[in-house]
Amino acid sequence: MTKRPIFASLLLLSSALVAPAALAQDVSGGAPPSDTPPVTTEAPASEPPADDAAAQDEDGDVSIPGGADQEIVVTGRYTPNIVRATPEVVSVLSSADIARTGEGDISGSLQRVTGLSVVGGGFVYVRGLGDRYSLALLNGSPLPSPEPLKRVVPLDIFPSNVIDSTLVQKSYSVNFPGEFGGGVINLTTKSTPREPFLTFSGGIGWDSETTNQLGYTYYGSDTDWTGFDDGTLDVPPLLKAAFASGKPILQGADYSQDDLEAIQMELVNAETTLLQQNDHIPVNWSAGITGGTTIPFANGELGIIATAGISNKWRTRDTLQQTSLNQDLSGDPQTNYNRVITDNRIVVNGLIGFGLELGDHKLRWTSLYIRDTLKQSRLGLGSDANQVGRDILKQDTAWYERQLINTQFVGEFQFDALKLDLRGAYANSQREAPYERGFTYVRTNLPTTQDPTGDKFVNDLGGNRGDATIAFSDLNEDLWSGGVDLSYELAPQITATVGYAYTDTSRTAVRRAFQFRGSGLPVPVTQLRPDYLLSDATIQLYDITLIETSAQDGTAAFDAGLTTHAGYAQLQAEIVSGMNVNVGVRYEDAKQTVVPIDLFGSGGSAIAATNLKNDYWLPAVTLTWEVAPDMQVRMNASNTIARPQFRELIAQIYQDPESNRQFRGNPSLTDSELWNAELRYEWYFAKDQRVTAAGFFKKIESPIEAYTSLSTDSVANTSFANAPKALLYGGEVEVQKYFALDTLSDSAFWSSRRLVLIGNYTFTKSEIQVGAGDTTVINGVTQDASNFFFDGSPLTGQSDHLINFQIGLEDQDKLSQQTILVTYASPRVTSRGPSGQPDIREKPGISVDFVARQGITLLNKEIELKFEARNLTGRKYEEVQESGDNRIFLNRYKLGRTFSLSASLKF
Repeated sequence: MTKRPIFASLLLLSSALVAPAALAQDVSGGAPPSDTPPVTTEAPASEPPADDAAAQDEDGDVSIPGGADQEIVVTGRYTPNIVRATPEVVSVLSSADIARTGEGDISGSLQRVTGLSVVGGGFVYVRGLGDRYSLALLNGSPLPSPEPLKRVVPLDIFPSNVIDSTLVQKSYSVNFPGEFGGGVINLTTKSTPREPFLTFSGGIGWDSETTNQLGYTYYGSDTDWTGFDDGTLDVPPLLKAAFASGKPILQGADYSQDDLEAIQMELVNAETTLLQQNDHIPVNWSAGITGGTTIPFANGELGIIATAGISNKWRTRDTLQQTSLNQDLSGDPQTNYNRVITDNRIVVNGLIGFGLELGDHKLRWTSLYIRDTLKQSRLGLGSDANQVGRDILKQDTAWYERQLINTQFVGEFQFDALKLDLRGAYANSQREAPYERGFTYVRTNLPTTQDPTGDKFVNDLGGNRGDATIAFSDLNEDLWSGGVDLSYELAPQITATVGYAYTDTSRTAVRRAFQFRGSGLPVPVTQLRPDYLLSDATIQLYDITLIETSAQDGTAAFDAGLTTHAGYAQLQAEIVSGMNVNVGVRYEDAKQTVVPIDLFGSGGSAIAATNLKNDYWLPAVTLTWEVAPDMQVRMNASNTIARPQFRELIAQIYQDPESNRQFRGNPSLTDSELWNAELRYEWYFAKDQRVTAAGFFKKIESPIEAYTSLSTDSVANTSFANAPKALLYGGEVEVQKYFALDTLSDSAFWSSRRLVLIGNYTFTKSEIQVGAGDTTVINGVTQDASNFFFDGSPLTGQSDHLINFQIGLEDQDKLSQQTILVTYASPRVTSRGPSGQPDIREKPGISVDFVARQGITLLNKEIELKFEARNLTGRKYEEVQESGDNRIFLNRYKLGRTFSLSASLKF
């Protein structure tokens, strides 16, 4: 007697699918070893099994004892990989895939996935939808963000050495949170090893635009290279006490001039203000150590893994930054600056994990630490139409610390047909930006009687010829999460699941900003370099004062919170032979608040608090039809939501160091609601080889979009508003194929090598719909939506075309890989143009990389060598407005070609 369960593999995975953490762990195991078709075997009646245990042969057939004279043979079939086995649309980056791309952080690897692009320092866009529509999980648990502008964590802070695999699910299933617009990205950290190991690694890198080239830096402290300063950047005692006083730091009843001078003289001066030219920026380098072991015992085993790493990289950008006030961008730019920006980025990470297996039960505890520090120096020279005939010199120094601590527990308990999954996590993220300093010097190009300084740069500290500023900002976010899933196999082809999930996020952000003011400074003093200009002697001799410019309307600081409760039910069943359905509904209740903090006890805030309390029923269904033994078709439909991010709901000015743009929130934003549909064809013609093609459609009610305005001083400010509606549709195709090369020659070199071809293309089209009478609400004021959005404009961040292609050689018997990677993204909108101007577009262009990995054995030790060559086409970064032949570059600079060599030694 035989049985042919088409979806036997699916049912084996179904209970894992309902718990994201469980699925994440399964992914790391890789694909089964073969794609064996169904085979029916019958043992002779005279040869029963030797014992009562089920026996499994190499074809995957399981023989179950059926008595002395018979046996029942149940024939199953391996599916090639989890991409095929899951009841949803997924893409998986295994540890082998991540290694093949050679990327140092996980966001770089993700941009190779079909339909994904990475924008603005690690934020992943799925099918052209912005980062707000992408959900990031770590081992199935949500993550807090260390970014003031985002609630979504930037994935470039995750070094690839701590990530074992990554799953991207593009079709919604109700076991995931309702904030699922484009997809969910589930990062799986390294799991416990099957055998003891210890690996040391290190590498160096070269950037053609940075290494050994001109750049700028400032001293800071002796330990800056580690990403931790030695206390130099701590808030000094007098200023800390002033912060705690609840009084604005201004001369008057609360602070005398002597008090303000004392505060200024405690500030660290030369170490944080003196910009130094470096004609030979150092090389990039990294180092790491990873180890693990497994301790077996009677009924199970305990696995332990730990990893630690550090990387220190430099990047110099020679940028052109412009703005225009004219609607057609004609004439000279309003502002026109050439800035040299040097970033020194240090990432320190550590992970420790314990995995306990007790029979069919698994317990896992993981703790992760990441600290990402950016030491930035900027020097710019340019002009402003408001100051005709004057050159303007701007100097900025900054230190940004981003830190993530995550600890989580996952338990999987199997009781025959019943499975219980538990998960709980606590995560904390922080961002500190102490001593953000800025100086502006002005030069009158022609000397006059009134201005004898002539061609000398001067800074009179707050007059019409220069200024000096300093700011301290701090962000802290805590996220508690937990969930439980109960799955029961009602029948061999039917599994029911119910679950509950809870998250509680709280964020506090504070920014205190100040200006230094002088009056009647002598010309020789105004010509002093920054550290002398604000030296103790100058402060006391010329009564330089400190004025707090932190917004006193409640926007200098805010508390934010998001609490969600969700219950869901899901049924996975084989309706008829070859047709499987995964259907469910999620009820999610959420309360989101953003409350301005009255720092100065003024008794109120001019900015109203935001309170969003909504609940949703979110259904989802996916139908999978196996049209042939190696082909299947999927159909998915669902409803999901997207909530405003915390920072977008508070009217606080924030300077983004990446784009050099100011942002300001809108307390009147509301949730977006999405309707999603997809039709997908999949052909798995051989092991780990496939062709897939899909079409997708999304309708979005009240999408949140960025728009840009120009302030009175010609600074570009970006804010956010709900557009009336938007549509997004498109298609994607992916091909993965291997060609054995042993037929090319009798040489042993080719006998185990194969050609690897992996390619994908995504076409996406989106349009904002703005009709007559449509409105949007900006800071409590209802306005005509057409003032902010053009009907038919694409959504922010959406590229019409995304292309990824990999061609490589790899040895199947030993480590030897050589891969060329090509990535192309067509232009995409980064923000709406101000005052009817054209939209601001980024032009990513084509990037070509080469990665080679080679394993060798030296003194009986395994050594892996890796060589990387990035951006071989030498493309530029361009963020531009265009109207006919008129162009305004908000950001333009060369992206350097980078080369690196690394090695790891395994014991």
